[in-house]
Amino acid sequence: MAAPLAPAPLNGQWRGPLKLLGGEITIVITIVPLTNGTYYAALDAPQQRISRMPVEVEVKDDNLTLRIEQAGSSFVGKIQDDGATLSGTWKQPGVTAPMVLKRAIASTQAATKFKATPPYRLSDVAFTNPATRQRLAGTLTVPAGEGPFAAVVLLSDSGPQSREVEVPGYRMFGQLADYLTRHGVAVLRFDDRGVGKSGGTYANATTADLVTDAQAALAYLRTSPLVSAHRVGLLGHGEGANVALLAAAGAGRAPAFVVSLAGYGQTGYDVLLRQQGEIMRLIGADPAQVKAAQDVYQRTVNIIRQTPDNAAARTKVASLLAGANMGLDGSMARARAVQLTSPWARYFFDFDPQAKLDKVQCSVLLLNGTADLQVSARRNMTPLYKALRHANRTATSYKLTGVNHLFQAPPAQWPLVNAAPQAVFSPEALKLVHTWIAQETKLPGGPLPVTVKRPRPSRKASRTPSTARTRS
Repeated sequence: MAAPLAPAPLNGQWRGPLKLLGGEITIVITIVPLTNGTYYAALDAPQQRISRMPVEVEVKDDNLTLRIEQAGSSFVGKIQDDGATLSGTWKQPGVTAPMVLKRAIASTQAATKFKATPPYRLSDVAFTNPATRQRLAGTLTVPAGEGPFAAVVLLSDSGPQSREVEVPGYRMFGQLADYLTRHGVAVLRFDDRGVGKSGGTYANATTADLVTDAQAALAYLRTSPLVSAHRVGLLGHGEGANVALLAAAGAGRAPAFVVSLAGYGQTGYDVLLRQQGEIMRLIGADPAQVKAAQDVYQRTVNIIRQTPDNAAARTKVASLLAGANMGLDGSMARARAVQLTSPWARYFFDFDPQAKLDKVQCSVLLLNGTADLQVSARRNMTPLYKALRHANRTATSYKLTGVNHLFQAPPAQWPLVNAAPQAVFSPEALKLVHTWIAQETKLPGGPLPVTVKRPRPSRKASRTPSTARTRS
């Protein structure tokens, strides 16, 4: 008798209501299977302006556990209806409630529009990182015409992500690449290690390791006959922005420019501590619960820093988490301890984004949104800007009013698709990025007129603290 077929890996987006005191909010969970058999997942809560919060996934038969450590929350339940329904219990500080998540159906109209033939060349490409010998796969879009064109590599935020950087109803890098290519800039976006068609294992990579992927992508793009090799830059989002700045500060051939979208300016430890507090407050935790969770976080990091042996560190961390009244049972605490002692986590706790800015060898554009709850402009963009200026480096910075961490425009500006609002990349941000790249690379006019003067903020964008430029 043939063995029963294993269930298909979870892959998609599920949404459902979470009932809280005073009302309910919509929770959206995106789950993506990775090539090593594990999952990457993220949580979105649009009403709370929470996006891409990391989620740890554990699947055994039809049993599913989701752990959202930053929010001190978890979901334990069953996979039902061939994956169409996730039914179980949601726990967070002060709340234990039943929850049913239903698979989200993508908008047919939006999908058709996205797949329409664009007025530029689009091809699947692959290149090898010589430092790791891993093959990375992506998409190269090249403007119509003879070229050679200025070009940019897109680098994603923390967590293994596909070349599109997709969340419910929104392809962040897909929209960004489409706009830039239509306006005369070639764009390479690629799957992170262990995602999609790229080889390797993301979980073993630190922020510094990802720099070698960025450098390999730069080197590959420079070899394209339609690309101007001396006009190739990096554009990074979140951690990807810090990867771009590290590449610009490295010993190898520097990029022609760097665009930072919500790059970190604080140490990794401080970033994660603040994110935890902000997110817990948004989901209804009281000040005492936030303080208790942050105390556990601080004690956990201290243990990891003082215990270089991973086995010993995991035992200590699991014991701390299991006894901290955070809703984690023994297996969940052990799984979280493994995550917190990963190479990425150990590196990121002590990562100082400002340490090498004096070695950056190109101009930098810094953009942040005022509605970004994960990377505060004041706490992150401003320190980066000041450090670059102090080192006599060319830097320009803008705050974008109402724009969130995913650089989505304020919801009131979203177009309607099938009578429902469709998230879009901020048009203000798109124009600023393109105009700045055009000036830095002396980009000629494309399908639309190109303004090569210094961008001036409109009512939706304000400069901070100043965009005066100093050249080394």
